[in-house]
Amino acid sequence: MTIHFIGAGPGAPDLITLRGRDLIAASPVCLYAGSLVPPALLDHCPPGARIIDTAALTLDQIIEECIKATRAGLDVARLHSGDLSIWSALGEQIRRLDQHNIPYTITPGVPAFAAASAVLARELTLPEVAQSLVLTRTSGRASSMPPNERLEIFAQTGATLAIHLSIHVLADVVARLKPFYGQDCPIALVYRASWPDEQVLRGTLATIEEQAASTPMERTALILVGKVLEPDHFRESALYDPDYRRRFRGMGAYTKY
Repeated sequence: MTIHFIGAGPGAPDLITLRGRDLIAASPVCLYAGSLVPPALLDHCPPGARIIDTAALTLDQIIEECIKATRAGLDVARLHSGDLSIWSALGEQIRRLDQHNIPYTITPGVPAFAAASAVLARELTLPEVAQSLVLTRTSGRASSMPPNERLEIFAQTGATLAIHLSIHVLADVVARLKPFYGQDCPIALVYRASWPDEQVLRGTLATIEEQAASTPMERTALILVGKVLEPDHFRESALYDPDYRRRFRGMGAYTKY
């Protein structure tokens, strides 16, 4: 039997891949992070499924549930919020499963930064404004940041920053970024993108603290910083420029459907 790790997306129950949905529907056991995964996703579980909220469980307890299901010949849908590639604790779980020779699959999901970009209706990379997106966070109780991954180091590039798990230290984040991005640099706070209680604040590094004080947000809010959020101007991409020669252009008229 197999443990299926599934990126459950940012919140909205329909922002999950077809593969993820189908794996949930085919698995008699579902382990989900109840503090982050909306209950509506559990509607995809088959009738009679054993559904376990892992929010209060330790790693050992989670793995024990996987072992019990495997011994019983049952597939497990293991739901994580967003995508599994970042801050998901996937690494430590699959290491334990490897030790027990338990097979698993990994299905990606829609990450929070992509959902936030959609909410803001902003592309996070624009020609000659920013061509890189940095996914990062600040140090917390559960995980400290390596010395060479400080905000100040990333800020030197001028790249767009998507700062996770840091809304509780917003003042510190702003103070550390101002010397590099300037007072007028756009910033957005997106809380629970795609959830029914989604909230968005837009401002600048000079104004966002006062704005946030009147609209408190919890740890699941994402901080986005960069000129791409409110660009004054930017060059259009060469990709669709008629003078740009590329492999699929200049080969005859395009096909109309």
